[in-house]
Amino acid sequence: MRSQTEKAEAFRALHARHGAFIIPNPWDAGTAKLLAAMGFEALATTSLGLANTLGSVTVSLDAIIENCRAISEATDLPVSADLENCGADDPKTAAKAITRAAEAGAVGGSIEDFTGDRDKPIYDFYLAVERVQAAVEAARALPFPFTLTARAENFLHGRKDLDDTIKRLQAFEAAGADVLYSPGLYDIDTIRTVVSSVGKPFNHVMGFADPTLTVDQLSEAGVKRISVGGAMERYALAAFLKCAREMKERGAFTYVRDMAPIAEVRKAFG
Repeated sequence: MRSQTEKAEAFRALHARHGAFIIPNPWDAGTAKLLAAMGFEALATTSLGLANTLGSVTVSLDAIIENCRAISEATDLPVSADLENCGADDPKTAAKAITRAAEAGAVGGSIEDFTGDRDKPIYDFYLAVERVQAAVEAARALPFPFTLTARAENFLHGRKDLDDTIKRLQAFEAAGADVLYSPGLYDIDTIRTVVSSVGKPFNHVMGFADPTLTVDQLSEAGVKRISVGGAMERYALAAFLKCAREMKERGAFTYVRDMAPIAEVRKAFG
């Protein structure tokens, strides 16, 4: 197994090379191993996928950290942790989540400006920047190059204000974030506008974007990292529900024809 420093350096190198790379989002050790066996070069956790597996609409920071640990230990790949708002409003308290993620094996992680409060979903601008600054300080204090991602969540929470989103991303960049991220951008023109406004690598999530977009198109637009968030886990749930409905409504089991080959699964898990 590679050391954490080696994983961290490999992760940084992915952001420095030409073109975009895909960082898929497993939700447990098994899906992490399957993705590693397919040849992906890095993984990212998904808080939405984790919440779904727990049968909940929310998930605690403790659960996020333990899920990060399980996924980090499952393979030799670099892992970036989806830490939501890092479990706290206060900048210094939130920054502790960065240290916890690193202790769990992650070599990257994110802090976002979504408050968790649906009535007031986005942190005020200056508090959002302070939170990123504190997270940067925590990341820089680690003994390896932790890749910190700062997320501007406007478009996911009914605030389709492109100017404010760009302003926040630029401020997060100035505060020292290594990667920038604005989930909810749908079309290639908007993505290109946002990416061209910043100087750090940009992560684009396909779970909320035009599904016809390709890696080549996103790379041409300047995107460096492509994730899918909870999309794969939700697709798996869709397949599960389809199987359940076939049994319940038709008394049939034709879905067994499409099961994952047990030999392929055992090879990945072995």
